[in-house]
Amino acid sequence: MTTADNDTDLPLSKTRRKQAMAELQSLGEELAGLSADRLKKIDLPENLADALRQVQRMTRTDEARRRQMQYIGRLMRDIDPAPIREVLAAARGDSAVETARMHRLERLREAILADERALGEIASEFPGADLQHLRALRRAALKEQAAGKPPRSYRALFRALRELAGEDASETTDTDSDAPDDDADEHSA
Repeated sequence: MTTADNDTDLPLSKTRRKQAMAELQSLGEELAGLSADRLKKIDLPENLADALRQVQRMTRTDEARRRQMQYIGRLMRDIDPAPIREVLAAARGDSAVETARMHRLERLREAILADERALGEIASEFPGADLQHLRALRRAALKEQAAGKPPRSYRALFRALRELAGEDASETTDTDSDAPDDDADEHSA
């Protein structure tokens, strides 16, 4: 028997166990920060989902909330956290796939605004696309840019493209949908 074999047989130290529990509790806190709609889309055990709904209803940050978060951390120990981490990374936009998808949609939006013939590409790529609606959004976005107005139609065009690409528009938060539009102000200037 080698020392490597002995290392794998040893239990985790108390410090390592505490670190793992704290990490699971912080993962639970991230879950508690998600909207109710997003939580429904994540495959969670019923007792964990109930505990998360309870903590979301708590308005004050007090001892009861701290205890509830510890309870959520305890429940998290019984499940595999890897799928939850992946869902949270996608929700934050940390995943490379999600970022690439968003960049592709932004390029598509810019192509539509630059030339209406880009709608033909959308028609071939997405047969169920409502081209009339997309044209109306394009015209409104161009008018907003010319008038220096807030980019409402610009953002609505992005949401419409995101829905066509198979994503749910309600899935992202307002800050996520505003993030790619920071350059909208440059176009309207």
